[in-house]
Amino acid sequence: MRAGAMGRREWRMESGACTPPIRHWPFAIRRPQLAAALGICALGLAACAGPNLDDSRAGLSCVDDTPQCIERRQMTLKTMLSDKERRWVKEAPTPQAHASGVRLFAYRSAKTQLTCDELVHGRREAESAPRALKGQHGLSPAQVSRAALFAGEVARELSTEIKRRRCRA
Repeated sequence: MRAGAMGRREWRMESGACTPPIRHWPFAIRRPQLAAALGICALGLAACAGPNLDDSRAGLSCVDDTPQCIERRQMTLKTMLSDKERRWVKEAPTPQAHASGVRLFAYRSAKTQLTCDELVHGRREAESAPRALKGQHGLSPAQVSRAALFAGEVARELSTEIKRRRCRA
């Protein structure tokens, strides 16, 4: 050992190869191997954190009819309906959320469990959906028309439920 090392073991060059200072050197991980191992672990973790695992609102902005988009909308609907506190009711909807129909399906599916205030809120949202969809870029006229028709249908169903329960509107 050198005098400057003061008890610290250092790597040695023997016959052109680096030898670690520990007794069981075949088990020592060298820097390039460590970097490769950490890189593989990071890639694995990144793959596990993909958009489909924890993105419970991905279906709100997905408006096409591809199988992936349909699956996202179904996952979002299930997540919304399983929310016991129904936080989604008070969230502000986007025009894409209206066009996807997920929120309207959630109101329609949960209308018997919603409170009177939530029903009134849902009816107002359904009634305002056609206005919010007009002039939106990125949506076809067919998507806007379909969403507006569905919003009107949901608004009528929620109004019927409000009247049936005798809720104050």
